[in-house]
Amino acid sequence: MEGAAKPSTSSGSGVTGGASAAAGTAAASMEERLADLCKNMLGLDESTTRQAMQLFKETKNILKSSMSSLGGGSPEEIERFWFACVLYCVSRLSKAGRAKEDGSVSLCQILRASKLNIVDFFKEMPQFCIKVAHVLTGLYGSDWEKRLELKELQANVVHLSLLSRYYKRAYKELFLSNDAKSSDSSSESNNQEASDYHRFGWLLFLVLRIQTFSRLKDLVTSTNGLVSVLAVLIIHVPARLRNFNIKDSSYFGKKSDRGVNLIASLCEKYHTSEDELSKALEKTNTLIMDILKKEPRSAASECQQDNLSFIDPEGLTIFKDLLQGDSVKSSLLTLEKEYENAINTKGELDERMFANDEDSLIGSGSLSGGAINLPGTKRKYDVMISPAKSITSPSPMSPPRFCLSPKGNSFCNSKMAPITPVSTAMTTAKWLRTTITPLPSKPSGELLRFFSSCDKDLTEDITHRAGIILGAIFASSSFGERICTNVRSANRMDAIWTEQRKMEALKLYYRVLESMCRAESQILSGSGNNLTSLLSNERFHRCMIACSAELVLATHKTVTMMFPAVLEKTGITAFDLSKVIEGFVRHEDTLPRELKRHLNSLEERLLESMAWEKGSSMYNSLIVARPALSAEINRLGLLAEPMPSLDAIAAHHNISLGGLPPLPFQKQEHSPDKDEVRSPKRACTERRNVLVDSNSFRSPVKDIIKSKLPPPLQSAFASPTRPDPAAGGETCAETGIGVFFSKIAKLAAIRLRSLCERLQLSQQVLDRVYSLVQQTLSQQTSIFFNRHIDQIILCSIYGVAKISQLDLSFKEIIFGYRKQPQCKPQVFRSVYVHWPPRSRNGKTGEDHVDIITFYNEVFIPAVKPLLVEVGPGASPKKKEEEKGSADVGPCPESPRLAPFPNLPDMSPKKVSATHNVYVSPLRSSKMDTLLSPSSKSYYACVGESTYAFQSPSKDLKAINNRLNSGKKVNGRLNFDVVSDLVVASSLSSDQNAKPAAMEVVPVRTPMKCEPSDS
Repeated sequence: MEGAAKPSTSSGSGVTGGASAAAGTAAASMEERLADLCKNMLGLDESTTRQAMQLFKETKNILKSSMSSLGGGSPEEIERFWFACVLYCVSRLSKAGRAKEDGSVSLCQILRASKLNIVDFFKEMPQFCIKVAHVLTGLYGSDWEKRLELKELQANVVHLSLLSRYYKRAYKELFLSNDAKSSDSSSESNNQEASDYHRFGWLLFLVLRIQTFSRLKDLVTSTNGLVSVLAVLIIHVPARLRNFNIKDSSYFGKKSDRGVNLIASLCEKYHTSEDELSKALEKTNTLIMDILKKEPRSAASECQQDNLSFIDPEGLTIFKDLLQGDSVKSSLLTLEKEYENAINTKGELDERMFANDEDSLIGSGSLSGGAINLPGTKRKYDVMISPAKSITSPSPMSPPRFCLSPKGNSFCNSKMAPITPVSTAMTTAKWLRTTITPLPSKPSGELLRFFSSCDKDLTEDITHRAGIILGAIFASSSFGERICTNVRSANRMDAIWTEQRKMEALKLYYRVLESMCRAESQILSGSGNNLTSLLSNERFHRCMIACSAELVLATHKTVTMMFPAVLEKTGITAFDLSKVIEGFVRHEDTLPRELKRHLNSLEERLLESMAWEKGSSMYNSLIVARPALSAEINRLGLLAEPMPSLDAIAAHHNISLGGLPPLPFQKQEHSPDKDEVRSPKRACTERRNVLVDSNSFRSPVKDIIKSKLPPPLQSAFASPTRPDPAAGGETCAETGIGVFFSKIAKLAAIRLRSLCERLQLSQQVLDRVYSLVQQTLSQQTSIFFNRHIDQIILCSIYGVAKISQLDLSFKEIIFGYRKQPQCKPQVFRSVYVHWPPRSRNGKTGEDHVDIITFYNEVFIPAVKPLLVEVGPGASPKKKEEEKGSADVGPCPESPRLAPFPNLPDMSPKKVSATHNVYVSPLRSSKMDTLLSPSSKSYYACVGESTYAFQSPSKDLKAINNRLNSGKKVNGRLNFDVVSDLVVASSLSSDQNAKPAAMEVVPVRTPMKCEPSDS
């Protein structure tokens, strides 16, 4: 078969077919090694051991067939991964494994016994769950994934890792690591003393989390607790170990006649609220009194005179001998015992390990990238971009930003702290606290006028709905169960926390809804303020409420309510939510960058996979827009279920309806009529949308849309079969699917450009791959069903490489893809297939296979005609005939294919595939320096040269020659002076002119194989 991939090159993880053979040879002894691990190394009881052996026996064949696609090491290491995954499932899902007064097994114990680390475990566990899902369902029921709580545990690990680094940085800024005044003979003991203070702070924080934070444990609340621990340390750690002078330090700027206001100063530095920090400090002080049995003393106590010098004692509690002398050792022992008792009851992680960087259990790498999708968590290189905004290739390396003082003490000498995920979360929470919290919890007067101007006053309906939906999202059961030793105190805090988050979501919902109504009424100026069609739409309001709640949860970075939890609570799908994402960003001007990034990441997840999953409302629109696909959609059972009514949601979450009568629109939501299926992607209301404006799918419909004023937002939530007045007679489904496919093509172009640059493929090959992806999307749409678009991209690159006779293996493509910021191992290890009744390999039904099997068995048979069309052998005449026939072929509404789109650049942009050279725009902080006459000659400005009578292009050519000469560049080239877009527009006289800076990118084919990073 032309373009077929050979099995010998299929290993994306570097494990050859010999691994499978080795696994088959050693299969007889696997059970013995697992039994030894259970009984001798972990000490499990007979019941738990028996269940582990049963699960392993039922999955052993899957392990033997997965040796080439699981992990990246030897067969022995893969076997250890499999044992660890089996034991974790048994310990979490079996009642015998969890009830352990005789000592149950935790994840940490499993990993230490298996000689694995947490990072590698969480990278492999999702793949294990995909492969053995049917076995787990048969043994433990259909809710096994929810009970497993894998994502929640992984999120908790990420948060603890971030908090531990945050604590270490803060402690190093505040305190010395040793006593500089001590003699050399006692230096070792003093170093130990300083280390004990550090351990005391971390242990106190961990016990505080267990005692008071219960199941919520969001990052913001945890950070408030951590800052309260820092306040305790500042007061009680001996003054000789301080790394600051509290009288002169600029960070303790909140002062009065009585001295430094410590609480206010810490709030200013760490972006917490004084109210929240005071409450956290009160809980910390109570914990010290209850567990450590320390009695508070007056501020005038002699024992604390040195520590309280120049500090206002009001609002602070001082404990005698808390960290004095031998008291530190006894306090550490008491906290250790308290923590061990808690984690032995129901704990999975020994969180003390995060205080020790040398702990082998932590491992190396990042869990915040492809291995996990956390709300608001920045990827490792901060490349979360939205296809609906300014789009560019995800540059995987952004220059880090640090602010170090000349003395190396940023706490005392500089107000610019390093930007970290924790500090970003606290800054975002400050926006919510200062901008949204002060708003009223009821609709404003202007919003009430919009409600009353409808055909019926909708005020009661809208407020009634908001109460039910938000009650379902922020129900106490939504946050599961966690370790808690003080149940009454924790439950009270949970209730307060959920009510605060609920009010924040409600206020944000009303605020953005008012802005949307104002903009919508301007579009419908001819009909006054009558927005009945929009404001009476149940789906629209649920999407708005879900988006508001998601932003609140993302701000606080909750461990348990991660996306798509809000979709499940509200009864909508990700495709429904996508219709209001751009509106939220556009109509809430104060939205922080982190929350915009979070919404962008949700849209990216929607486009790449979630919209293609089974049960997506996208299929309810696609079946109307493309009737030819209805048979395949129905065969696979992809259509979304009807949206549940408010009554059903209220009953499920035990929410009181307050005696209100049923709302008139609730009766329509159980109707199976196609007119009531979920509406398509925002059909005609996209404004300032790069994807639509760039028009990679150029159809007459889009020209009609662009030539007129944008229609009202309510068209986006209309029935899919309803004619779209702005689209020349097309239905809303047809127009919406066209817009959606344009975004898919744009996202594919972004990822293709980045991956092809990494693989050093030519522009011609890039154009061919993009054309193949585009044609596959328009003419073989079913290839995308229930799959990830990266799977189609990888197969397209390999197919074009084969037909272009490039020396490029699938293994090399996978190595390049592994370096992409969006990479997830399951993308190339587990591809969904649904074998037809008469498949060539004899298999039937649903299955998951590796990317090579999918390429050979599914992709090539479906797209071979398209692959031949984009190949180098196809004549221009033949291509034109193929394009003409495509317009009247299986998809007559398919638009004409366009060349590779011109993607705007994101800064800093990497301009070389082989050198770490970046271009970024001019920062405002450098503007004055650049424009001052005294320093202007030091910079190369647009239109100027560094030498007299020399064009800027010659300067750029000199830079290119230096980079391409192969000589080592010892100095740093500063490209941070001029914007790359400004340079491009200045040096290009027409659209076809190519900026000289782009000459840096070398083009080499065939590809040079990169070493694996796994």
